[in-house]
Amino acid sequence: MTGRFHAVQAEEIAKTIDHTLLRTEATSADVEALCREAGSLHFAAVCVLPHYVPMAAALLKGTDVKVCTVVSFPHGADTARIKALAADDAVRRGADEIDVVINVSALLSGEVGLVRDELAGVVRAVRVRGVNAGRGHTIVKAIIETCYLDDRFKRLACRICEQVGVDFVKTSTGLGPHGATVKDVELLRDCLDASVGVKASGGIRTAADAQRMIGAGAVRLGTSAGVAIMKELLA
Repeated sequence: MTGRFHAVQAEEIAKTIDHTLLRTEATSADVEALCREAGSLHFAAVCVLPHYVPMAAALLKGTDVKVCTVVSFPHGADTARIKALAADDAVRRGADEIDVVINVSALLSGEVGLVRDELAGVVRAVRVRGVNAGRGHTIVKAIIETCYLDDRFKRLACRICEQVGVDFVKTSTGLGPHGATVKDVELLRDCLDASVGVKASGGIRTAADAQRMIGAGAVRLGTSAGVAIMKELLA
């Protein structure tokens, strides 16, 4: 009985994991291994660099694993037009989910309208392309990079994300000074409407890390340690 409960719990955690490979030196062989692992463990998604979206989509066709990619990663400083075009292109080439970095610099400079408009443009581009391609609802996750924001700006970022209709607010790129914290996940969860999920990312390496983030309110986890986490849970 204990083992059965343990396995069920592990299965539920697996479906929160975006199995992530965004290293500069990642090769096609690495992506193939990532997709094989994700399919075997039934993760929610793989998150790969835009170049590898068609490959991942082909490898995961017929599985329950979605293909996610990043836009304006990791700085969020591309122009609104470039972000929208990149998001549209990613969906056209097979992405089911888009993780886009907001313009943190503009937000901190008080350019709230710019941040809102460019994020709205990404959401609009993704939705239109998804419908036109017969792919249905394509998920958008906005990365707000909490490590650079105080609580006031985190709340402001959440309001912007709600207003433009993103599906998730994501804590981090994983490349900043630090990644997700329990405090930040709790703050985002408290700020957001129930229809908007929280994705915790950065520094999630163990089963205990994963459980803490889920306990704080995250329903997606971005991690490159998904396989290690599952081995720990099923040991």
